[in-house]
Amino acid sequence: MENTPKNFGLIGVAGYIAVRHLKAIKDTGNILLASLDKFDSVGILDNYFPNSDFFVEFERFDRHFEKLKRSGTMIDYVSICSPNYLHDAHIRFALRHKADAICEKPVVLNPWNIDALQEIEKETGKKVYSILQTRLHPAIKQLKEKIEKGPRNTKYDIDLTYITSRGNWYFFSWKGDTQKSGGVATNIGVHFFDMLGWIFGKVQENIVHLSQYNKAAGYLELEKARIRWFLSLDFNDIPEEFRAEGKRTYRSVTVDGEEVEFSEGFTDLHTASYAEILRGKGFGLEECRQSIEIVYSIRNAKPEGLKGNYHPMLKKIL
Repeated sequence: MENTPKNFGLIGVAGYIAVRHLKAIKDTGNILLASLDKFDSVGILDNYFPNSDFFVEFERFDRHFEKLKRSGTMIDYVSICSPNYLHDAHIRFALRHKADAICEKPVVLNPWNIDALQEIEKETGKKVYSILQTRLHPAIKQLKEKIEKGPRNTKYDIDLTYITSRGNWYFFSWKGDTQKSGGVATNIGVHFFDMLGWIFGKVQENIVHLSQYNKAAGYLELEKARIRWFLSLDFNDIPEEFRAEGKRTYRSVTVDGEEVEFSEGFTDLHTASYAEILRGKGFGLEECRQSIEIVYSIRNAKPEGLKGNYHPMLKKIL
């Protein structure tokens, strides 16, 4: 990594995930010159970059970038923490301004958006990176190494269960609009599908058993895995013993019946992701492709109900 600080812009600075990006920019020794959000509750900036220029209108943010460029100050990276459906447009903005883009997942909602962005990468010479921080988690890296060293022709049986309960606000926000968020599987599941594809290989079959506004389930077969998955925003789906303890989130990944423990250790993974990107080793568009194809297929599939190899949680729902 170069010692010279890089100049950053950030779109979506009022969002909950933005603080991890602010921390990552600061912890890697770089500078946030300007940030944008239509909401002005951004006092968090005082903890990281109190001198950063802030805008609530995209047009003025764009003009500011032009003024910086004409004064000889270039933006090296634009970090994108905006709603999912705006990622594609905001990545294009970054590339047009001759900056590399660092985008939260999902990098885009549709597979063909990746193709178009790759063309713009070629035209501008700039690159799009996505935050696939789960790949950097020590437990996940250890699992990948174990699978790679295991028997070549083995298929592992995996159950993925992720329940992260959300209140009524969620469904009135952009996250509750499938056209904007991509739905449950995209919004809360894409990083799991990326992680599993990274470890267990290419997709061979993708079946959806349940698709509702607040939960989804299906079966995904990869080269080295048979995966039953269940994703939910419903507090009532959390196992009773966890609800009794007041917990609102439940995460479980089992491989051949053995739990993979990775609930801890996420705190600094955005900073680690930025460090890799600044070294030129971040995850690019092609590495995002399979997970985007998976969630796109899930979003557009017709649910099959209790048929085939379905997740055991579905017996309580259907």
